[in-house]
Amino acid sequence: MVTVGWEGGKVRFLDQTLLPHEERSVLTDDYRVLGEAIRSLRIRGAPVIGVAAAFGCALALSDSRLGTPAEGRAALSAAISYLSGTRPTAVNLFGALERIRRVASGSEHVTLEDLRRTVLREALAIQEEDRASCRVLGRLGASLIEKGSSVLTHCNTGALATAGEGTALSAIVEAHRLGKLVRVFVDETRPLLQGARLTAWELKKDQIPVTLVTDSMVGHVMKAGAIDCVVVGTDRTAANGDVANKIGTYTVAVLAHRHGIPFYVAAPTSSIDLGCPRGDKIPIEERDSREVTHIFDRQIAPSGIKIANPAFDVTPHDLVTAIITERGIARPPYWRSLPRVVKGELAKTEAPKPETRSRLKNGRRAKAGRPSR
Repeated sequence: MVTVGWEGGKVRFLDQTLLPHEERSVLTDDYRVLGEAIRSLRIRGAPVIGVAAAFGCALALSDSRLGTPAEGRAALSAAISYLSGTRPTAVNLFGALERIRRVASGSEHVTLEDLRRTVLREALAIQEEDRASCRVLGRLGASLIEKGSSVLTHCNTGALATAGEGTALSAIVEAHRLGKLVRVFVDETRPLLQGARLTAWELKKDQIPVTLVTDSMVGHVMKAGAIDCVVVGTDRTAANGDVANKIGTYTVAVLAHRHGIPFYVAAPTSSIDLGCPRGDKIPIEERDSREVTHIFDRQIAPSGIKIANPAFDVTPHDLVTAIITERGIARPPYWRSLPRVVKGELAKTEAPKPETRSRLKNGRRAKAGRPSR
């Protein structure tokens, strides 16, 4: 599945708002169309947002009305400014745009065609790096899932959200390939139902046994002993290991902690923000209230009431059992292990044994480390 791709000087993307009922792709040569698709969640998922933004920069330079390198740099600057305003929480967006800005800044004295080639080459590199990251994340994440496990995941972290097989969902798919999984529980992920619409759809396509539950059922199924571990993704991970992910993730983490269930976060290093000291410094996107009051254009709430619609919440680092990256698996204390991961100092073969429910219940889970200031 190619969620976003470069095709003959244009960008083709799958419109995720139409799933699971319709698979329709859109072909565009306008970075503004791509930016609006990111804003409206037609393109969603932190890694693939970064890829799409990079391709948007390449589209800005493909405008046939541009004639000089100076005009190209001005068009690129306008595109970066526009795209950076589409979604505030996922750090991949800003990381990709900064990479494009950096490679373009060294092109002041080359031709417009050289500038175009440089930016497109970097965008394609961002896409390929994410594909490679997904492959390793899947392998390392699967190593933490015990044979015979039932796994819960939240929101969508699969091929729809990345350039590859996914982050958390890549680990789940790989565990299934290895014969480790009994089934996957997916919660619906209100208000936009990414779990019900997207993750359940991906798992069904992969012929992986999936059970859909409402968000409010998670505590019940955990208490019943049906969940062996939780694997989720992240849109931004702070330096102390606090994790910003789709709204509802914090609730799942609290419930997992209460029931002694390992809570793993799959985080490509592109989503780790060492410049952000802790979770309360992560900007949380507030989205349109209509997403809460309506389901598929049908109003379900009374008119005239106040609505809150934060798109993300922050899970504190002391609720996170391990953070899986393509450069190794980070364990508490995260303020120490995450910089090592980003620098590539943890070997990819350092895959610790999986935590078990009994170990966590017996209190042998490692402490999260230095308190936040």
